[in-house]
Amino acid sequence: MPFLNRTQRLLPSFRPSFHPVSLPLQPGRTSSVSHLQHNQPQSNANAARVIFSGIQPTGIPHLGNYLGALSNWVQLQNTAGPSDELLFSIVGWHALTLPQNPQQLSEARMDMLAVLLAIGIDPRRSIIFHQDDNPDHTELAWIFNCITPMGKLRRMTTWKSRLAASKNQGDDADVDEAGLNVGLFAYPVLQAADILAYKATHVPVGDDQTQHLELCRVIADQFNRNFKAEQPLFPLPTQLNTPSKRILSLRDPTSKMSKSSPDSSSRILLTDSPSQISQKIRSAVTDSIPGINYDPVNRPGTANLLTILAACNNDEDVDETARRYGGKNHGALKKDLTEAVEEMLKGPRAEFEKLRMERAYLAQLAREGAEKARSKSEVTMREVRKRVGLS
Repeated sequence: MPFLNRTQRLLPSFRPSFHPVSLPLQPGRTSSVSHLQHNQPQSNANAARVIFSGIQPTGIPHLGNYLGALSNWVQLQNTAGPSDELLFSIVGWHALTLPQNPQQLSEARMDMLAVLLAIGIDPRRSIIFHQDDNPDHTELAWIFNCITPMGKLRRMTTWKSRLAASKNQGDDADVDEAGLNVGLFAYPVLQAADILAYKATHVPVGDDQTQHLELCRVIADQFNRNFKAEQPLFPLPTQLNTPSKRILSLRDPTSKMSKSSPDSSSRILLTDSPSQISQKIRSAVTDSIPGINYDPVNRPGTANLLTILAACNNDEDVDETARRYGGKNHGALKKDLTEAVEEMLKGPRAEFEKLRMERAYLAQLAREGAEKARSKSEVTMREVRKRVGLS
Protein backbone atom coordinates (compact mmCIF):
# COMPACT_ATOMS: atom_id res chain seq x y z
CA MET A 1 0.00 0.00 0.00
CA PRO A 2 1.49 3.42 -0.89
CA PHE A 3 2.86 5.41 2.04
CA LEU A 4 0.47 8.35 1.68
CA ASN A 5 -2.57 6.09 1.68
CA ARG A 6 -1.25 4.32 4.75
CA THR A 7 -0.75 7.67 6.42
CA GLN A 8 -4.21 8.82 5.51
CA ARG A 9 -5.76 5.67 6.94
CA LEU A 10 -4.00 5.97 10.27
CA LEU A 11 -3.95 9.71 10.74
CA PRO A 12 -6.60 10.78 13.25
CA SER A 13 -9.62 12.69 12.09
CA PHE A 14 -9.50 14.26 15.55
CA ARG A 15 -8.07 17.72 15.92
CA PRO A 16 -7.85 19.45 19.31
CA SER A 17 -10.90 21.63 19.84
CA PHE A 18 -9.01 24.89 19.96
CA HIS A 19 -10.07 27.77 17.76
CA PRO A 20 -7.16 28.94 15.57
CA VAL A 21 -5.50 31.93 17.19
CA SER A 22 -2.95 34.46 16.08
CA LEU A 23 0.11 33.43 18.02
CA PRO A 24 2.27 36.31 19.24
CA LEU A 25 5.63 36.67 17.53
CA GLN A 26 8.01 37.87 20.18
CA PRO A 27 11.78 37.88 19.93
CA GLY A 28 13.75 36.40 22.80
CA ARG A 29 14.80 39.04 25.28
CA THR A 30 17.79 40.88 23.87
CA SER A 31 19.62 41.88 27.03
CA SER A 32 22.41 39.41 26.32
CA VAL A 33 22.40 39.88 22.55
CA SER A 34 22.18 43.64 22.16
CA HIS A 35 25.48 43.64 20.29
CA LEU A 36 24.12 41.49 17.44
CA GLN A 37 24.89 42.74 13.98
CA HIS A 38 22.15 44.58 12.13
CA ASN A 39 22.82 42.62 8.94
CA GLN A 40 21.98 39.28 10.50
CA PRO A 41 19.29 37.33 8.58
CA GLN A 42 16.17 38.15 10.59
CA SER A 43 12.67 36.77 10.11
CA ASN A 44 9.76 39.04 9.30
CA ALA A 45 6.02 38.61 9.35
CA ASN A 46 5.71 38.29 5.57
CA ALA A 47 8.59 35.85 4.96
CA ALA A 48 8.26 32.09 4.90
CA ARG A 49 9.06 30.65 8.31
CA VAL A 50 11.04 27.60 9.34
CA ILE A 51 9.52 26.45 12.64
CA PHE A 52 11.35 23.93 14.83
CA SER A 53 10.57 22.47 18.23
CA GLY A 54 11.31 19.28 20.12
CA ILE A 55 10.03 17.15 22.97
CA GLN A 56 11.83 14.58 25.08
CA PRO A 57 10.66 10.94 25.01
CA THR A 58 10.43 10.63 28.79
CA GLY A 59 6.99 9.12 29.27
CA ILE A 60 3.40 9.67 28.23
CA PRO A 61 2.63 13.42 28.08
CA HIS A 62 0.43 14.86 30.79
CA LEU A 63 -2.29 17.48 30.62
CA GLY A 64 0.22 20.32 31.08
CA ASN A 65 2.25 19.11 28.08
CA TYR A 66 -0.91 18.76 26.01
CA LEU A 67 -2.36 22.18 26.82
CA GLY A 68 1.06 23.77 26.43
CA ALA A 69 3.56 22.73 23.78
CA LEU A 70 1.61 20.00 21.99
CA SER A 71 -1.64 21.85 21.31
CA ASN A 72 0.45 24.84 20.30
CA TRP A 73 2.25 22.70 17.69
CA VAL A 74 -1.06 21.62 16.20
CA GLN A 75 -2.27 25.22 16.09
CA LEU A 76 0.93 26.28 14.36
CA GLN A 77 0.60 23.50 11.81
CA ASN A 78 -3.04 24.23 11.07
CA THR A 79 -2.55 28.01 10.77
CA ALA A 80 0.86 28.03 9.04
CA GLY A 81 1.23 29.64 5.64
CA PRO A 82 1.67 27.38 2.60
CA SER A 83 5.37 28.24 2.31
CA ASP A 84 6.14 27.73 6.02
CA GLU A 85 8.19 24.67 6.96
CA LEU A 86 7.54 22.85 10.24
CA LEU A 87 9.85 20.36 11.95
CA PHE A 88 8.94 18.58 15.18
CA SER A 89 11.61 16.37 16.75
CA ILE A 90 11.64 13.73 19.46
CA VAL A 91 14.90 14.64 21.18
CA GLY A 92 16.36 11.40 22.51
CA TRP A 93 19.87 12.78 23.07
CA HIS A 94 18.44 15.35 25.47
CA ALA A 95 16.75 12.57 27.43
CA LEU A 96 20.17 10.98 28.05
CA THR A 97 21.30 13.97 30.11
CA LEU A 98 19.55 12.29 33.05
CA PRO A 99 19.67 8.54 33.85
CA GLN A 100 17.29 6.47 31.73
CA ASN A 101 16.26 2.84 31.62
CA PRO A 102 17.34 1.79 28.08
CA GLN A 103 14.36 -0.48 27.45
CA GLN A 104 11.89 2.10 28.72
CA LEU A 105 13.55 4.84 26.66
CA SER A 106 13.30 2.71 23.52
CA GLU A 107 9.58 2.21 24.12
CA ALA A 108 9.08 5.87 24.98
CA ARG A 109 10.60 6.99 21.66
CA MET A 110 7.98 5.10 19.69
CA ASP A 111 5.19 6.08 22.07
CA MET A 112 6.03 9.76 21.66
CA LEU A 113 5.86 9.41 17.90
CA ALA A 114 2.42 7.83 18.27
CA VAL A 115 1.38 10.69 20.57
CA LEU A 116 2.33 13.34 18.03
CA LEU A 117 0.24 11.61 15.38
CA ALA A 118 -2.64 11.08 17.79
CA ILE A 119 -2.93 14.76 18.71
CA GLY A 120 -3.02 15.81 15.07
CA ILE A 121 0.52 16.42 13.82
CA ASP A 122 0.33 15.46 10.12
CA PRO A 123 3.49 13.97 8.52
CA ARG A 124 2.27 15.17 5.14
CA ARG A 125 2.47 18.78 6.40
CA SER A 126 5.15 18.65 9.11
CA ILE A 127 8.43 16.77 9.34
CA ILE A 128 8.32 14.48 12.39
CA PHE A 129 11.55 12.71 13.27
CA HIS A 130 13.83 11.35 15.96
CA GLN A 131 16.69 13.72 16.71
CA ASP A 132 19.01 10.77 17.30
CA ASP A 133 18.40 9.53 13.75
CA ASN A 134 20.25 12.57 12.43
CA PRO A 135 23.96 12.83 13.43
CA ASP A 136 24.15 16.35 11.99
CA HIS A 137 22.76 17.58 15.32
CA THR A 138 25.67 16.30 17.36
CA GLU A 139 28.28 17.32 14.80
CA LEU A 140 26.98 20.87 14.80
CA ALA A 141 26.72 20.84 18.60
CA TRP A 142 30.43 19.98 18.87
CA ILE A 143 31.37 22.87 16.58
CA PHE A 144 29.18 25.17 18.66
CA ASN A 145 30.77 23.83 21.87
CA CYS A 146 34.09 25.06 20.52
CA ILE A 147 32.86 28.66 20.20
CA THR A 148 30.58 28.89 23.26
CA PRO A 149 32.17 30.52 26.35
CA MET A 150 31.82 28.63 29.62
CA GLY A 151 30.57 31.81 31.24
CA LYS A 152 27.50 31.79 28.99
CA LEU A 153 26.65 28.23 30.01
CA ARG A 154 27.17 28.97 33.70
CA ARG A 155 24.44 31.58 33.47
CA MET A 156 21.95 28.95 32.30
CA THR A 157 19.73 27.85 35.22
CA THR A 158 17.49 25.15 33.75
CA TRP A 159 19.88 22.33 34.60
CA LYS A 160 19.24 23.02 38.29
CA SER A 161 15.49 22.66 37.94
CA ARG A 162 15.91 19.49 35.86
CA LEU A 163 18.18 17.96 38.50
CA ALA A 164 15.77 19.00 41.25
CA ALA A 165 12.82 17.48 39.37
CA SER A 166 14.71 14.22 38.80
CA LYS A 167 15.29 13.96 42.56
CA ASN A 168 11.77 15.16 43.45
CA GLN A 169 13.10 18.28 45.14
CA GLY A 170 10.68 21.18 45.08
CA ASP A 171 13.40 23.83 45.43
CA ASP A 172 16.39 23.92 43.09
CA ALA A 173 18.34 26.17 45.48
CA ASP A 174 19.65 23.10 47.32
CA VAL A 175 20.64 21.11 44.22
CA ASP A 176 24.03 19.43 44.63
CA GLU A 177 26.30 20.06 41.64
CA ALA A 178 27.84 16.64 42.21
CA GLY A 179 24.95 15.27 40.16
CA LEU A 180 25.69 17.56 37.22
CA ASN A 181 27.18 15.85 34.16
CA VAL A 182 28.72 17.52 31.13
CA GLY A 183 25.79 16.56 28.90
CA LEU A 184 23.25 18.25 31.17
CA PHE A 185 25.47 21.31 31.60
CA ALA A 186 25.99 21.73 27.85
CA TYR A 187 22.58 20.62 26.58
CA PRO A 188 21.59 24.23 25.69
CA VAL A 189 24.33 24.08 23.04
CA LEU A 190 22.84 20.89 21.59
CA GLN A 191 19.48 22.64 21.68
CA ALA A 192 20.97 25.47 19.61
CA ALA A 193 22.30 22.90 17.12
CA ASP A 194 18.85 21.28 16.92
CA ILE A 195 17.40 24.63 15.90
CA LEU A 196 20.14 25.99 13.67
CA ALA A 197 20.80 22.76 11.74
CA TYR A 198 17.59 23.67 9.87
CA LYS A 199 18.18 27.44 9.95
CA ALA A 200 14.95 27.72 11.92
CA THR A 201 13.52 31.22 12.09
CA HIS A 202 10.85 30.59 14.73
CA VAL A 203 10.85 28.36 17.82
CA PRO A 204 7.68 27.69 19.87
CA VAL A 205 8.87 27.30 23.47
CA GLY A 206 7.64 28.24 26.91
CA ASP A 207 9.01 31.04 29.04
CA ASP A 208 11.25 28.56 30.86
CA GLN A 209 13.22 28.10 27.63
CA THR A 210 13.61 31.80 26.78
CA GLN A 211 17.10 31.82 28.29
CA HIS A 212 18.17 28.94 26.06
CA LEU A 213 16.80 30.60 22.94
CA GLU A 214 18.77 33.72 23.82
CA LEU A 215 21.89 31.56 23.97
CA CYS A 216 20.99 30.06 20.60
CA ARG A 217 20.84 33.56 19.13
CA VAL A 218 24.19 34.41 20.69
CA ILE A 219 25.78 31.23 19.28
CA ALA A 220 24.36 31.92 15.82
CA ASP A 221 25.73 35.44 15.91
CA GLN A 222 29.11 34.27 17.21
CA PHE A 223 29.45 31.72 14.40
CA ASN A 224 28.48 34.33 11.80
CA ARG A 225 31.10 36.71 13.20
CA ASN A 226 33.86 34.11 13.56
CA PHE A 227 33.38 32.62 10.11
CA LYS A 228 32.41 35.55 7.94
CA ALA A 229 31.29 35.22 4.36
CA GLU A 230 29.32 37.30 1.93
CA GLN A 231 26.13 36.37 3.79
CA PRO A 232 25.75 35.26 7.43
CA LEU A 233 24.92 31.57 7.59
CA PHE A 234 22.49 31.41 10.51
CA PRO A 235 19.35 33.45 11.22
CA LEU A 236 18.61 34.64 14.74
CA PRO A 237 15.50 32.63 15.70
CA THR A 238 12.41 34.33 17.06
CA GLN A 239 10.51 32.92 20.03
CA LEU A 240 6.88 31.95 19.56
CA ASN A 241 5.34 32.12 23.01
CA THR A 242 2.69 29.52 23.76
CA PRO A 243 -0.64 31.16 24.64
CA SER A 244 -1.49 28.47 27.19
CA LYS A 245 -1.16 29.15 30.89
CA ARG A 246 1.00 27.15 33.25
CA ILE A 247 -0.71 23.96 34.45
CA LEU A 248 0.12 23.04 38.03
CA SER A 249 0.19 19.82 40.03
CA LEU A 250 -3.21 18.60 41.21
CA ARG A 251 -1.68 17.67 44.56
CA ASP A 252 0.75 20.57 45.02
CA PRO A 253 -0.50 23.64 43.17
CA THR A 254 2.69 25.53 43.96
CA SER A 255 4.59 23.32 41.47
CA LYS A 256 4.19 22.57 37.77
CA MET A 257 2.46 19.37 36.74
CA SER A 258 5.32 16.93 36.21
CA LYS A 259 5.90 13.39 34.94
CA SER A 260 8.65 12.94 37.54
CA SER A 261 6.49 13.56 40.61
CA PRO A 262 6.28 10.43 42.82
CA ASP A 263 2.54 11.05 43.31
CA SER A 264 0.76 9.76 40.19
CA SER A 265 -2.45 11.51 41.23
CA SER A 266 -0.71 14.86 40.73
CA ARG A 267 -1.02 14.64 36.94
CA ILE A 268 -3.50 13.56 34.29
CA LEU A 269 -1.92 11.56 31.48
CA LEU A 270 -3.06 11.35 27.89
CA THR A 271 -3.71 7.62 28.46
CA ASP A 272 -5.73 7.97 31.68
CA SER A 273 -9.16 6.32 31.59
CA PRO A 274 -12.33 8.28 32.38
CA SER A 275 -12.41 6.76 35.88
CA GLN A 276 -8.76 7.70 36.51
CA ILE A 277 -9.40 11.26 35.34
CA SER A 278 -12.44 11.50 37.62
CA GLN A 279 -10.56 10.13 40.62
CA LYS A 280 -7.59 12.46 40.17
CA ILE A 281 -9.75 15.55 39.80
CA ARG A 282 -11.89 14.59 42.82
CA SER A 283 -8.71 14.35 44.92
CA ALA A 284 -7.22 17.59 43.58
CA VAL A 285 -6.16 20.03 46.29
CA THR A 286 -8.36 23.13 46.60
CA ASP A 287 -9.21 25.05 49.81
CA SER A 288 -11.96 25.49 52.40
CA ILE A 289 -12.95 29.00 51.34
CA PRO A 290 -16.65 29.16 50.33
CA GLY A 291 -17.48 29.96 46.72
CA ILE A 292 -15.36 29.98 43.58
CA ASN A 293 -13.14 32.78 42.36
CA TYR A 294 -9.87 33.05 40.45
CA ASP A 295 -7.10 34.00 42.90
CA PRO A 296 -3.78 32.30 42.04
CA VAL A 297 -2.00 33.79 45.07
CA ASN A 298 -4.43 32.93 47.85
CA ARG A 299 -6.30 30.04 46.20
CA PRO A 300 -3.73 28.31 43.95
CA GLY A 301 -5.52 24.95 43.84
CA THR A 302 -8.88 26.43 42.85
CA ALA A 303 -7.17 28.76 40.37
CA ASN A 304 -5.38 25.80 38.78
CA LEU A 305 -8.66 23.94 38.20
CA LEU A 306 -10.21 27.06 36.68
CA THR A 307 -7.17 27.52 34.42
CA ILE A 308 -7.48 23.94 33.16
CA LEU A 309 -11.23 24.26 32.61
CA ALA A 310 -10.80 27.53 30.70
CA ALA A 311 -8.14 25.93 28.48
CA CYS A 312 -10.34 22.89 27.79
CA ASN A 313 -13.24 25.16 26.80
CA ASN A 314 -11.16 27.59 24.72
CA ASP A 315 -11.99 30.38 27.14
CA GLU A 316 -9.24 33.00 27.17
CA ASP A 317 -10.74 34.81 30.19
CA VAL A 318 -10.28 32.66 33.29
CA ASP A 319 -12.08 35.25 35.43
CA GLU A 320 -15.15 34.83 33.22
CA THR A 321 -14.93 31.07 33.72
CA ALA A 322 -14.82 31.66 37.49
CA ARG A 323 -17.83 34.01 37.39
CA ARG A 324 -19.97 31.22 35.96
CA TYR A 325 -19.49 29.41 39.28
CA GLY A 326 -20.87 32.19 41.44
CA GLY A 327 -22.75 30.55 44.28
CA LYS A 328 -21.46 27.08 43.38
CA ASN A 329 -18.95 24.91 45.21
CA HIS A 330 -15.81 22.93 44.38
CA GLY A 331 -17.87 19.83 43.74
CA ALA A 332 -19.64 21.48 40.81
CA LEU A 333 -16.34 22.81 39.45
CA LYS A 334 -14.66 19.40 39.65
CA LYS A 335 -17.63 17.69 38.01
CA ASP A 336 -17.57 20.07 35.05
CA LEU A 337 -13.78 19.87 34.82
CA THR A 338 -13.89 16.06 34.73
CA GLU A 339 -16.33 16.15 31.82
CA ALA A 340 -14.32 18.79 29.93
CA VAL A 341 -10.99 16.97 30.30
CA GLU A 342 -12.49 13.63 29.24
CA GLU A 343 -14.17 15.22 26.22
CA MET A 344 -10.88 16.80 25.17
CA LEU A 345 -8.68 13.73 25.67
CA LYS A 346 -10.91 10.89 24.50
CA GLY A 347 -10.10 11.43 20.81
CA PRO A 348 -6.31 11.52 21.04
CA ARG A 349 -6.34 8.74 23.65
CA ALA A 350 -8.18 6.40 21.30
CA GLU A 351 -5.90 7.28 18.39
CA PHE A 352 -2.80 6.77 20.52
CA GLU A 353 -3.89 3.33 21.68
CA LYS A 354 -4.45 2.34 18.04
CA LEU A 355 -1.25 3.86 16.68
CA ARG A 356 1.09 2.52 19.34
CA MET A 357 0.28 -1.00 18.13
CA GLU A 358 1.29 -0.14 14.55
CA ARG A 359 5.03 -0.57 15.18
CA ALA A 360 5.99 -1.17 11.55
CA TYR A 361 4.13 1.94 10.45
CA LEU A 362 5.76 4.04 13.18
CA ALA A 363 9.21 2.76 12.21
CA GLN A 364 8.52 3.57 8.55
CA LEU A 365 7.31 7.05 9.46
CA ALA A 366 10.43 7.64 11.59
CA ARG A 367 12.68 6.67 8.66
CA GLU A 368 10.77 8.91 6.27
CA GLY A 369 10.94 11.82 8.70
CA ALA A 370 14.66 11.36 9.36
CA GLU A 371 15.38 11.32 5.62
CA LYS A 372 13.46 14.56 5.12
CA ALA A 373 15.15 16.20 8.09
CA ARG A 374 18.64 15.14 7.09
CA SER A 375 18.15 16.31 3.50
CA LYS A 376 17.73 19.80 4.96
CA SER A 377 20.42 19.69 7.67
CA GLU A 378 23.02 18.28 5.25
CA VAL A 379 22.80 21.49 3.21
CA THR A 380 23.57 23.49 6.35
CA MET A 381 26.40 21.19 7.42
CA ARG A 382 28.16 21.34 4.06
CA GLU A 383 28.40 25.10 4.43
CA VAL A 384 29.39 24.84 8.11
CA ARG A 385 32.26 22.45 7.34
CA LYS A 386 33.40 24.68 4.51
CA ARG A 387 33.42 27.79 6.70
CA VAL A 388 35.28 26.21 9.63
CA GLY A 389 37.84 24.52 7.36
CA LEU A 390 36.72 20.88 7.61
CA SER A 391 36.06 20.43 3.89
